[in-house]
Amino acid sequence: MRKLMVTTFVSVDGVMQAPGGGDEDRDGGFEHGGWAVPHIDQRFIQLMAALTSRADALLLGRRTYDIFAASWPLAEADDPIGAKLNGVRKYVASRTLDTVSWQNSTLLTGDVTEAVGRLKQGVGGEIQVHGSGELIQTLVKHDLVDEFHLLVFPVLIGSGKRLFAGGTVPSGLKLVGTTALSTGVLVSTYERDGKVEYGAMGPETGNW
Repeated sequence: MRKLMVTTFVSVDGVMQAPGGGDEDRDGGFEHGGWAVPHIDQRFIQLMAALTSRADALLLGRRTYDIFAASWPLAEADDPIGAKLNGVRKYVASRTLDTVSWQNSTLLTGDVTEAVGRLKQGVGGEIQVHGSGELIQTLVKHDLVDEFHLLVFPVLIGSGKRLFAGGTVPSGLKLVGTTALSTGVLVSTYERDGKVEYGAMGPETGNW
C-alpha cells in the first residue's frame, strides 16, 4: 500500500493558516498571513527539497492547489522544489473546480475518501499532502494519514485554522525523527502507532 504523508507548517499553538503570505488565506478575517517566512533559511529550503524529492504524487485541496499552480510554474529551471512540484503527478480534491490546468494534474471525482483510498491501494510511491487544511481534516477523520511531517515555528498566533481541529480521531503517534533549526523551527516526523494508551500518575500511583 502507498504511504500518505501530510506535511504542514504550524505555529506552536497549532495554527496552520496562511504561513506564506498576507493574502494567502484571509478566511475569518485572518490578519497574520506570512508568519512562517522570517524563519525560513537555506537549511530549511534544503530540508524541504529533500522531503519533496520523495513524492511520487501530490494530493492537494482546492485552495492550496490554486496557490501552488499560480506560483510554482514561475520557479527557475534549477529550483529542485519547483522542478519536482511541477513535474510530479498531482491529484486535486475539490467540490468547486471543473478543470485543472497545472501540468500533470487530475481532478478527483466522487467521494474524496473513497478516491484517496483507491490511490493508496494503487501502484506507486509516497503520496504527499502539503497545506490543504480542510482536506487534512477529512483525511484524519477517516484514518487515511500514515505519517505527519510537522514544521513547528516559534510563534504564537492565537486565532486561525488549526491542524488538529474538532473531529480529530484519537490515535497514537511514534516520533521517528526530529531536527531543530537555528531559526527555531522544529522539524518532526511522526508515524501512526495504534490507539491512544492511558494511565495515571502521582505519588499515590507509584508513577512519580
